[in-house]
Parts: sequence; C-alpha cells; structure tokens
Amino acid sequence: MPNTSVVLLLIVAAACTAKQPASQSDSTASPAATATASGAVPVTSTEPPIAPEGNPPGDIPDTQAFVRFSSTSGYSIEIPEGWARTGNGASVTFISNLDGVRVDVVASPSAPMAAGTGTTEARQIQAQGRAVSITSTSDVTLPSGKAVLITYESNSEPNPVTQKQVRLTNEAYVMFGNGKRALVTFWAPKGADNADQWNRMSRSFRWQ
Repeated sequence: MPNTSVVLLLIVAAACTAKQPASQSDSTASPAATATASGAVPVTSTEPPIAPEGNPPGDIPDTQAFVRFSSTSGYSIEIPEGWARTGNGASVTFISNLDGVRVDVVASPSAPMAAGTGTTEARQIQAQGRAVSITSTSDVTLPSGKAVLITYESNSEPNPVTQKQVRLTNEAYVMFGNGKRALVTFWAPKGADNADQWNRMSRSFRWQ
C-alpha cells in the first residue's frame, strides 16, 4: 500500500474517498497455513519506528461476521462485515479504524517463491513503507495454492488531523493464479490479536 501493488500497500483510511460494503456469502473457518521455508530479510529505514502502545486497539472480535467479496479482477475473499471499502478491480482496500485489508492484482507469468518474488516484494515494501522492519519471508500453502508470506512491522500514515502514528504489524501474502499475482495485506496495531481472523481471510482467498 514503481509497482502499483506496492505503492498503495500501506495507504490507510485517511486516503479513502468512496466507501462501499462488500456483498454477503457463506463462509467456513480453516486450519493454519503451513510454512515450508523462511528467512529474515535485512532492511533499513530512515524513519524511526514508533513505540507500540501498551494496550493497543485493533482486535477483531471473535464474534465478527464475515462476508465474501468478489472482484472483477477474478478473485474472491472473505472480509469482516461492515468494513468500509475503497476501490474495486485491481486494487481494493477495506478499513475499520486502525485495521485494514488490501488486495492488489497485477499480471504475472509465474508463481512466487520466497527466495525470489518474496525477497523482491519485501524490499519494495521496505522502500515504500514507513519505518518498515521485515521479519521473515516464507513459502506457505493455502487452499488457493502456493504463496509467499511476508511478515513485517511499520509505522502507520499520520492521522490527517492529529498527525498521530501507531506501530503496525503486517502480513502480506503473494499469491499466483490464472496468469495474475495478488498481494493480499493485513495490518493492525502491534500487539493486537488477529491471528485467527487473518488466517481465516487468507485461507478464504479464491481465484475465479
């Protein structure tokens, strides 16, 4: 949130202009993704990291309902019901306060791998983000196929009114299918517990 999928990777609610709800669909929970390889990517940043809050907001409730969003770019994914949507087609963002999900789709001739695509995407994320610290890149297996998981921390964009920033935890999945590559990114304040909800959404992704 240059490559369109990365420039927009960490844009948050302040940049949203048109907000629309996702359409409903049935959903089921799934087990965790399986990592097959991992490794840290050394990075640097000129902006200092923000200290995380002691009791951060951002937990998605266990009782949160989900709806399935279908994109004209040829995929669908479960999203928390009621989150504000901006964009459509190749780039779409869903926001709720400091939590967010973004999906960017571009043409791609081959499937991603942690040693290749993952490293390239990670360095682009670091170059475009705020005080990004990449912690790992991993090859994972999802119901939609093989993917690369990039985990990292970053500073949020400043609040347009207060200029306040928060430290974020991010998970970005690079997925391939039908001659396309999708970058699916989840973020929330560092310390928020959204592991189950992010796992559910990442495993709900389907190419159409």
